[in-house]
Amino acid sequence: MKIIILGAGQVGGTLAENLAIEENDITVVDTNGARLRELQNRFDIRTVQGKGSYPNVLRQAGGEDCDMLIAVTNSDEVNMIACQIAFTMFRTPTKIARVRSNAYSGRKGLFGTEAIPIDVLISPEQVVTNHVKRLIEYPGALQVMDFAGGVAQLVAVRAYYGGPLVGQELGYLRQHMPNVDTRVAAIYRRNRPIIPQGNTVIEADDEVFFIAARHNIKAVMSELRKVDHQYKRIMIAGGGNIGERLAEALEHEYQVKIIEYGLPRCQELSEKLGRTIVLHGSATNKDLLVEENIDEVDIFCALTNDDEVNIMSSMLAKRLGASKVLTLINNAAYVDLVQGGEIDIAVSPQMATIGSLLTHVRRGDIVNVHSLRRGAAEAIEAIAHGDQRSSKVVGKAIEEIDLPDGTTIGAIVRSGEVIIAHDDVVVEQDDHVILFMVDKRKIREVERLFQVGLAFF
Repeated sequence: MKIIILGAGQVGGTLAENLAIEENDITVVDTNGARLRELQNRFDIRTVQGKGSYPNVLRQAGGEDCDMLIAVTNSDEVNMIACQIAFTMFRTPTKIARVRSNAYSGRKGLFGTEAIPIDVLISPEQVVTNHVKRLIEYPGALQVMDFAGGVAQLVAVRAYYGGPLVGQELGYLRQHMPNVDTRVAAIYRRNRPIIPQGNTVIEADDEVFFIAARHNIKAVMSELRKVDHQYKRIMIAGGGNIGERLAEALEHEYQVKIIEYGLPRCQELSEKLGRTIVLHGSATNKDLLVEENIDEVDIFCALTNDDEVNIMSSMLAKRLGASKVLTLINNAAYVDLVQGGEIDIAVSPQMATIGSLLTHVRRGDIVNVHSLRRGAAEAIEAIAHGDQRSSKVVGKAIEEIDLPDGTTIGAIVRSGEVIIAHDDVVVEQDDHVILFMVDKRKIREVERLFQVGLAFF
């Protein structure tokens, strides 16, 4: 697939890295020549220096015959104009744009073939807000991924000493929880993936990915770790777009405080938010945190756009008594360094956003993609089409499907019902099949499994 990426920042660079290793023809456009040279030295991609909304720059990048334009510059206006020009001049089939401002994304009818021709609108702030909100809803989870509209969920937790299943074989799971059907999709032990078998033993500190129906998630979590109490008191550091959206989403169910350094922004937040207490000051100010009873806070969320402030304020909050801390880390290389020590959960906005973008790049009917483990692993939701003659999966039991190494089927969603993927489960047409891949380089093989042969037509 020939893809043009506008913007070589964190999201654009991470996306180029993900797509380049999958044998796509990638061209990255940016005004920053040094950043483009850095990407070109690391990956097999083309680069063009210039402004992505200029017609001659898009033509130079190969706009005349590209399959997809992904505009993820820091400017909403550049992204929107680039999509308009790609449509008007080149009739580019698929146009994806990052639009951060709610003043644009919140306006119905502004986007479409009769208006600004953007096929897929991505709002990183909203993606990250939803991601953090799910982590707050499931205390103790490291990651929560929705499939089939949230009917099924894939959850990552760290197994703790004392959990009922720690030290037990996975085959014991069904005996121990006869009324709850679940499947462990993958285990990471000391950062190395383990493909689960019935005799695999869960050890303390394992990062366990399991899938289950949404209503069973908390029951399974309680078997792997100490049960965390539901959060009540939440403190947010940073009153930017993400902090504001999170406070707005939580303030009717939780006691929320938000700390913002800029006084004009504080005044704006106090007018927009109904129940949230808005505090003016620095999240790294020890006296302010103590004065606001940080030792009674259930979770402290550091969501500023400065990694250093987020890390330092989180460590300070934890040492002053906050039960849990969640930290937004823009530099993806830092995520594994800080998570698991004083910082309980580190969130990479790029990795949260990349999944939304990859959903639209995958071949076959892929309706959901979640990027995991800094992009090395993926969880995907694919729809099975065809019949026994034209499909490699329809009409076959799961044990008969020739899955690539390191790939497991976790569950199937059929007519709104979650069916955990045991070996004798047969895939039917229109099933939503949820797969976990510890090696995302196998994605092409998985895509081919779900592509329909000519016999179906």
